[in-house]
Amino acid sequence: MKNTTIATCFMLLLIGATALADSRPDSHAPIGVMGDHVHKKGEIMLSYRFMHMDMQGNRNGTSSLLPETIVTTAANRFANPPMQPPTLRVVPTEMSMNMHMLGVMYAPSDRITLMGMLNFLEKDMDHITYMGPMGSTVLGGFTTETSGVGDVSVSALIKVLDNGRNQWHITAGISLPTGDIEEVGTILTPMNTQPSPRLPYPMQLGSGTIDPILGLTVSGRADKWGWGGQWRSVFRLGENDENYTLGDEHRITGWTSYLLHPTLSLSGRLEYYDRGNIDGIDPLILAPVQTADPDRQRIQRVDVGLGANFLLPGRRHRIALEISAPIVQDLDGPQLETDWNITLGWQYAL
Repeated sequence: MKNTTIATCFMLLLIGATALADSRPDSHAPIGVMGDHVHKKGEIMLSYRFMHMDMQGNRNGTSSLLPETIVTTAANRFANPPMQPPTLRVVPTEMSMNMHMLGVMYAPSDRITLMGMLNFLEKDMDHITYMGPMGSTVLGGFTTETSGVGDVSVSALIKVLDNGRNQWHITAGISLPTGDIEEVGTILTPMNTQPSPRLPYPMQLGSGTIDPILGLTVSGRADKWGWGGQWRSVFRLGENDENYTLGDEHRITGWTSYLLHPTLSLSGRLEYYDRGNIDGIDPLILAPVQTADPDRQRIQRVDVGLGANFLLPGRRHRIALEISAPIVQDLDGPQLETDWNITLGWQYAL
């Protein structure tokens, strides 16, 4: 009986070790990469990601700008309407965004994995208002806040190649306009009034348009090393109900990982991000602030990230963390610059 028990325990450990080897922590990309892997027929995976982004300070091109410089030199595109000053008079100084992302993946076949993502956003932005139409006298400050459901995305991940060591798949999907684009908030104007107009574009929650998503992901691993790369773009088509179209978004990223332990891998990642300016204009977003200008929205940025994937016993639960920060930023500004991002995620395979 004793020998049978020992043999049974040994077999269970062997089976568990084999199962764990088949689901290494680095079989998934760093948690900041979306749609990085496919599943086998019938498999379901649920996920939750929390992402925090912090932005502080202003930049035009690659040069930093002080608020006093902005209000004395940056032209206000809305200077022609009555009561609009010739230069910007309200300057954002800091913005933070929390994003809660719920995801589900299901594979109806070995070749196709379906993926859906629902986002809940929380945004706040601090501002300085300068007195009157000219000069650098500070009148006061204010904060705007918005929160709610963002745009929902649904995609198909189509397997192209899987030879056991290398995988290729195509992403094809759409982003649906479920996020609000009519958010309002109380502001402080240069004339010391506090109206509640429609807030500028960065404080809105969605695009207002149905947008195609296209991408290609490659990944592989050998021994303790893993690697991968992804191109992913969101193309903004048509015009929303408020007469504008957000800029296209493109991401190109590459990563490498190292298996530190059968349950733990560490990763490094480099990403190039490009977002275009806005085409058109919302007639209700007219203010002497940079965030109201459709031509001051473009971002070109290179981020570097460090992450870790941890596989819990039983191989069904995965916890992951990634921290990233820009090393290059080129902005059509003045515009708030990004300081850092952190993403924490949980994935559960049914």
